[in-house]
Amino acid sequence: MKTFDRSTEDLGNSIHMEHVNVQIPDQRLATLFYVAGLGLTRDPYLMVSDNNMWVNAGRTQFHLPTGQPQVLRGHTGIVIPGRAALLERLTAVRKRLADTRFDFREHNDYVEAICPWGNRLRCYEPDAERFGRIALGIPYVEFDVPPETVDGIVAFYRQIVDVPAEATNGDGKVARVMIGKNQHLQFRETEQPPPDFDGHHIAIYVVNFSGPHGRLNERNLVSQEDNPYQYRFRDIADPETGRKLFTIEHEVRSVSHPMFMRPLVNRNPTQNNRNYAAGYQESPLQIEPELYDPPPATMM
Repeated sequence: MKTFDRSTEDLGNSIHMEHVNVQIPDQRLATLFYVAGLGLTRDPYLMVSDNNMWVNAGRTQFHLPTGQPQVLRGHTGIVIPGRAALLERLTAVRKRLADTRFDFREHNDYVEAICPWGNRLRCYEPDAERFGRIALGIPYVEFDVPPETVDGIVAFYRQIVDVPAEATNGDGKVARVMIGKNQHLQFRETEQPPPDFDGHHIAIYVVNFSGPHGRLNERNLVSQEDNPYQYRFRDIADPETGRKLFTIEHEVRSVSHPMFMRPLVNRNPTQNNRNYAAGYQESPLQIEPELYDPPPATMM
């Protein structure tokens, strides 16, 4: 009988990262970058006025409320298929974003795109070895953190949030925290002092909702009680010493939250009114099975 390492499918307490939230001052410019340039999809059901915009990327989102611009202290990794088409779209919006911080540049394995207010995104092709089955979506968010903080960050997520986390020493010292299937938070030590925290946040869903809340509350780290399904914390602190290591707001949701795994609409950005073909207007969320899974065992 074939045996499997069942631990490879363990997720820990956090099972999905849903969105990255940054304020932006101009919804039109955000549309040009996130929708026309990156090729993502504005959610057609929620936040459809001019004071907020939710942009779908597979099963994940960018939330873009109107306000003073916020810049994530690091970068967001995103899987977007079709590098050549992505470069064409980004080139097409360059002139209309000329008076902003927008830019993009090619690297060996990703395209770095910078939003009109300075948020950095690394856009990758689907890659089963790195990102699992994700064909479109956010597999990680990486933060630049001060020196001598990674070990404490690993301990915080293991002990307080109850998720797998490890420290690595490849290209700098990095804490890698699992927050969903093929989704991670990464904290990379850098000598460059981080800018002041401006209020941006991420949202995660956890199975054991009360456990982390209790441990955070004991340390006075719960920053906001939103509703029965959601609370927030901002400071990541060493669980042994209490030393604050880094600040990033976490919107923590229960799996009973009404919007847990809400189906998201994702368009195929290569379709337009000139080349439209029925049945091809939606973007696949996962790579083809033969590119990921081994052939199924013979059934007896």
